Amino acid sequence: MRTVYLDNNATTRLRPEALAAMTPYMTELYGNPSSLHVFGSQVGRALDTAREQVAALLGARSQDIVFTGSGTEGNNMALRGYCEAAPEKKHVVTSPVEHPCVLEVCEWLKGRGYGVTEVPVRGDGTMDVAAWSAALRPDTAVATAMAANNETGVIFPYAELAAACAEKGIPFHCDGVQAAGKIPVNLKDTVVGSMTIAAHKFGGPKGVGALYVRRNARMKPLILGGHQEKGRRAGTENVSGIVGLGAAADLALRDLPLEESRVKPLRDRLEALILERITGAARNGHKDLRVPNTANLGFPFVEGEAVLLILSQFGVCVSIGSACSSGSTEPSHVLKAMRVPQSHLYGSLRFSLGLDTTPDDVDYAAAKAAEAVEKLRKVAGKEPVRR
Repeated sequence: MRTVYLDNNATTRLRPEALAAMTPYMTELYGNPSSLHVFGSQVGRALDTAREQVAALLGARSQDIVFTGSGTEGNNMALRGYCEAAPEKKHVVTSPVEHPCVLEVCEWLKGRGYGVTEVPVRGDGTMDVAAWSAALRPDTAVATAMAANNETGVIFPYAELAAACAEKGIPFHCDGVQAAGKIPVNLKDTVVGSMTIAAHKFGGPKGVGALYVRRNARMKPLILGGHQEKGRRAGTENVSGIVGLGAAADLALRDLPLEESRVKPLRDRLEALILERITGAARNGHKDLRVPNTANLGFPFVEGEAVLLILSQFGVCVSIGSACSSGSTEPSHVLKAMRVPQSHLYGSLRFSLGLDTTPDDVDYAAAKAAEAVEKLRKVAGKEPVRR
């Protein structure tokens, strides 16, 4: 069966070049990078190269890159690390549209006596910097907001949010998982305290990520038991995964212009075809302030999960939201926070394109989406799809 993969925000295909770079470190170059002998130091140099490649993608110093096991670990490490470094402060600022791995850490902190302020987003999913700044308090231990939303693709002004925090001496952490490799990131030009990325979101392997930690940041380690990563993250490094992360970061930086020149026009074409063909369909999120590959579209009179399952039968892979919250019967917390109308709330899907997406893929997916919605509306006795 034909497969049209439009779920790249959940994970991307491993780039062949990344796999080729990884392979020697899963076979003959198996030394421990912390070993003092030549065999180990040879492997250690591969980590140095990967650190430089990741730093280049983020516009950062290689000395400020810490390798992790995932984006989720990086977010936990930053939020809990900042709080532990300032135990006298018991307040956290965030937004209601963050990834579950951020919101659940905030809930965990609540259980330990922290107050958590969620700064509301606008109806288009964007953040008001003035409202953000007003939420910051003298007892705020950390403030955290994403660079780009994983469900809608909406971009936050994270550099401005970080600046508002810096004015008040508050650490700012940014979940950059959905931004890295899609839009330019240059942390040297910001006062962002830390930023998380995950390799598998831009052509690297699963199970490896990185955390940028600004020099002199006060952050306690999450994992103890070794000197690795300059004492910020104990445990023998996943060398092959890190090498794959570095190779993917290098390729993502090289191909970044293609996100605007190739992926975005295809995203816009898919969106236009679906909005034209399906009566009542609407875009969720700001039209322009989005990463180039993401479209979140709502369809009234149908359940998004039902549309997804029909599309899956046609070989079209999409999502109803975050892959980390799949299986939940609750509507998207992101769309609820954006106050998406009830008519569209349960009938929304995320289409996330990649460098492999073709015009034919887009045309096929749009046609099958219209067919799926029409089928479901006929069953429900609702209005038909417009041809």
